[in-house]
Amino acid sequence: MGAPRRPPGPAAALLWGCLLRGCLLRLTAAQEAILHASGSGPSSPSKDYCVLYNPHWKELPSTLENATSLGLRNLTGIPLCSLPEIPPDGIKDKAVVVQWGPCHFLQKASVAQAGGAEALLVANDSVAFPLSGNISKFPDVKILIAFINNKDFKDMEQTLGSNITVKMYSPSWINFDYTMVVIFVIAVFTVALGGYWSGQIELENMKAVTDAEDREMKKKEEYLTFSPLTVVVFVVICCVMMVLLYFFYKWLVYVMIGIFCIASAMSLYNCLAALIRKTPCGRCAIACRGKSIEVRLIFLSALCIAVAVVWAVFRNEDRWAWILQDILGIAFCLNLIKTLKLPNFKSCVILLGLLLLYDVFFVFVTPFITKNGESIMVELAAGPFGNTEKNDGNFVEATAQPSAPREKLPVVIRVPKLIYFSVMSVCLMPVSILGFGDIIVPGLLVAYCRRFDVQTGSSSIYYISSTIAYAVGMVLTFLVLVLMKKGQPALLYLVPCTLITASLVAWRRKEMKKFWKGSSYQMMNHLDYSTNEESPVTTDEQIAQQ
Repeated sequence: MGAPRRPPGPAAALLWGCLLRGCLLRLTAAQEAILHASGSGPSSPSKDYCVLYNPHWKELPSTLENATSLGLRNLTGIPLCSLPEIPPDGIKDKAVVVQWGPCHFLQKASVAQAGGAEALLVANDSVAFPLSGNISKFPDVKILIAFINNKDFKDMEQTLGSNITVKMYSPSWINFDYTMVVIFVIAVFTVALGGYWSGQIELENMKAVTDAEDREMKKKEEYLTFSPLTVVVFVVICCVMMVLLYFFYKWLVYVMIGIFCIASAMSLYNCLAALIRKTPCGRCAIACRGKSIEVRLIFLSALCIAVAVVWAVFRNEDRWAWILQDILGIAFCLNLIKTLKLPNFKSCVILLGLLLLYDVFFVFVTPFITKNGESIMVELAAGPFGNTEKNDGNFVEATAQPSAPREKLPVVIRVPKLIYFSVMSVCLMPVSILGFGDIIVPGLLVAYCRRFDVQTGSSSIYYISSTIAYAVGMVLTFLVLVLMKKGQPALLYLVPCTLITASLVAWRRKEMKKFWKGSSYQMMNHLDYSTNEESPVTTDEQIAQQ
């Protein structure tokens, strides 16, 4: 698919892509629900709004017909932290709206319940945080507690007036989660294509490189790139960057967004340029400083930059920006898989093994270290809040900020759930995510297997088996996700599946020693590319001569 074009600093790009190992986000206590608001009078307008509530505290009906009609009472000008703050005319059988703070919202719920209210709506500038709290400290609180965005509440008053009736219900979700199928196809396709592409580049390089000195130089370059020591240093840097992002997220997130725009635009260009160069039409070129530049490649570069810029400007658009992010993300992963090379299976084992430990540590161990009991990996994948503090046990109080809470690290493949044609479309569309690292890291092993096939003429057995193993690992990840109803670090299943499969194939073919140390260009000294260009084969006798 054309000669490789290395972007500057591929190792740094891989560091960024693997920073979040990409566990599928675990379910939080918060769940979306619909608030159906209507004005007074039989012909008054009505409108739906999204709220968040905790179904473990109080359940909501699944249909509008079964929902209870409540009058809405605006108490946003009152803290409602004590009984004397209840208005003289009372709040009996009302849905009370209060502002976030200054006391705990469970304290507000306790006061509202004592006044006879049926529901408490907490208005805040952002509702995108886990609705959790130590409700055991308020055992008598039985009323419904939900969160609504301040903008939605103001729009409700402007649209429907002051005399508003509300009904709250939580529609059932579609049982079949098609997003898993989409993510599975994207991940397997990217890994398979990236690995195959890497093998084709290896074949072209083997045909092109004939000088012994050039071969030695390329060999040294490969081993210096990802030696075992380099791999260890790389993982340590990943850990340091993860911690820095956790503490300085609201600044570093914009740095990461900028890096993603540049790296993904270059990657998209490299991927598409390889295809365009295969087409015979449109080869007109212009001369610039003694060099010939094809006009079609100029337009292609402009297109790739435009895609990255459009995504950067509209990255928080929930309806369609995910499509651009996924396109750029796929190109980014493809470019790294086909460009970066692990010299041998030993480096593959070290890299995948250390990143597996890295993944498990930041998903399962860090909740015991962080103040709020949340996983660093999950918080960074979801986008932590710029200002959080510990309050009342396990509750996280998030001070709303206009922009920071919506910014997410663009290091994941995102696929929204199919709710566009349902009433739930008023809520932010929930998404399933898979980190770039869960594609790139196993993809580097698949790419090594493909190059080893090319170097030894083993009929793609390593490549096919490792690709199938990756697909099996993804299916296993999804099965555990469905059964446990909790997000999983995908590398926990992908790494054993791919490493064990590749090892078994090498052991069965009695090539483990060669597979472990890796085939180099020096092993191809006796190949005659002029007579056997399509299937270069290195025999055991040729290897022994080296």
